[in-house]
Amino acid sequence: MPVLTRLIPSPVVVDINGGALADLSRLLADQRISASGKLAMAISAGSGVKLRDRLAPELPGADWFLVDGGTIDAAVKLADAIRGRRYDAVVGLGGGKIIDVTKYAAARVGLPMVAVATNLSHDGICSPVSTLDNDNGRGSYGVPTPIALVIDLDVIREAPARYVRAGIGDAVSNISAIADWELSHKITGEPIDGLAAAMARGAGESVLRHPGGIGDDSFLTVLSEGLVLSGIAMSISGDTRPSSGACHEISHAFDLLHPRRAAAHGEQVGLGAAFAMHLRGSHEESGLIAETLRHHGLPVLPGEIGFTVPEFVEAVHYAPQTRPGRYTILEHLELSPTEIRDAYADYAKTISS
Repeated sequence: MPVLTRLIPSPVVVDINGGALADLSRLLADQRISASGKLAMAISAGSGVKLRDRLAPELPGADWFLVDGGTIDAAVKLADAIRGRRYDAVVGLGGGKIIDVTKYAAARVGLPMVAVATNLSHDGICSPVSTLDNDNGRGSYGVPTPIALVIDLDVIREAPARYVRAGIGDAVSNISAIADWELSHKITGEPIDGLAAAMARGAGESVLRHPGGIGDDSFLTVLSEGLVLSGIAMSISGDTRPSSGACHEISHAFDLLHPRRAAAHGEQVGLGAAFAMHLRGSHEESGLIAETLRHHGLPVLPGEIGFTVPEFVEAVHYAPQTRPGRYTILEHLELSPTEIRDAYADYAKTISS
């Protein structure tokens, strides 16, 4: 009987621990990613510059490139700057915007990309997607998965706490996203990749049920691993389905309707996940998500991120338009603004009781 297997796109190495950044050059050499040390290092003008001063002596063969924002123009500019200079790899050192820009630029010039995350704000650190601002708003672009991922817990603790909290919201939203995927499978026949779903659900559950907080190494490790597994789940499925459902549609609606007021992505999708689970009648799970968000200082009501109830209702009603063709609880129920307002009132009462 033949043995059937499949190749799973994933990093060659994932290093999550305190002090990991100090071993970056050795890790890249040992894994034969860059034996020569000829690297293109993409950094932000903030924390990236500080880390450059610290790392430059350990990476004498590296060239450093400042990235100006998370835009498609910045990614193209970076690609043009590194093209034809015979680098072994491109390293994105920073938060989500830097890593997304670097993933796109590396794909454009055909070089492997190394992600060195300095915060845990979302699951894009290991995903096959770059989310970049463009002239029409914001777009998602398919890219190869990073060849290596490094997360230094000492550096993560130095980042603003809000960035870590945002990552928590993104991780637990997987639970709502998987419920939407299963609903679509039942109603529309959309195929489910069982392995991708299991990885994404496990990632969300591990964060949801961990008793620790953002000051604990054990919790930061679980959160880091959860975000990595979410990214690999997306690589397996070939799209964002394992980690993106009604929760993300609601967040995209906030971004489009109120671009200058939108909160952190993870804050919005966490709130969206709690509300979406309530809409599908899973009040226990909705309450558990809300409890976890509160435990970590994340918002569970729109007023906690600066939006009124009418603005929240408007965003939920608009949300299905952000991802045409994706079937979630929002498309399934097709609620009117009045029905959304009533559902929200019940949600707010339920999670407050």
